[in-house]
Amino acid sequence: MEPGIREAGAGPGVVCLHCSASTSGQWRPLMDALADRFHVIAPDLYGCGRTPPWPEARPMWLDDQVELLAPVFERAGKRFHLVGHSYGGAVALKAALRYGARVRSLVLYEPVPFAVLLRAAPDSPAAREIVSLRDDALELMEKGDFEGAARRFIDYWMGEGAWAATPEGRRPVIAASMRGVKPEWHSAFHEPTPLEALRAIEAPTLLLTGTGSTAAARGVARLVASVLPQVEVQALAGAGHMAPVTEPQRINPLIERFVLRT
Repeated sequence: MEPGIREAGAGPGVVCLHCSASTSGQWRPLMDALADRFHVIAPDLYGCGRTPPWPEARPMWLDDQVELLAPVFERAGKRFHLVGHSYGGAVALKAALRYGARVRSLVLYEPVPFAVLLRAAPDSPAAREIVSLRDDALELMEKGDFEGAARRFIDYWMGEGAWAATPEGRRPVIAASMRGVKPEWHSAFHEPTPLEALRAIEAPTLLLTGTGSTAAARGVARLVASVLPQVEVQALAGAGHMAPVTEPQRINPLIERFVLRT
């Protein structure tokens, strides 16, 4: 199986990985900004956009997403830049471990391999809040209430009332996307790679986080930043977890400047 992709431009490769309940389409503004100098490829992860759902009866792991993306990394050339937001950032970290020196640079906006937080601080408020989100949403989905699961998910990541503000025409699409989030949660919460293993990632890394984001996302970002050997951390005042989607005019220039100088 090959993923659906969006592709633009020519030059050094830039692979962009989207967040949960999203698609490659979230990177359109960044692709427009980079396409005159880079070959930008944005794939759809399992169950998103034009990529079919995870097909196996067994649980999905981050390695399965990396395997899905193998043709994308081949299209990106011998060396490529790698950009990931949220769950896409978790996949990007695993891909950077797999592809090593082929990764020219790494840009992460609040990656969410929650397993590192659950191992480091299982009783922390940050860990408890993300486990509560997962459990509440899964319970609602088990009851067939995908809109309720979407409401819980969106209000957590974007702020209370975000679901109510979502146009009614968009709500069924977001609710349907919850089916793809379920296997992603397994891979993010149960990823066996220890935090210390990330010290092997030698690529220059820009790790972006928002001061207005959730405790869980900021907690994971702090842990990841503590072990990456070549990391530059920028905390953006007032930005939330979904800033790459809601504030691309603020986030994309930071990504652009970083890939241009690495």
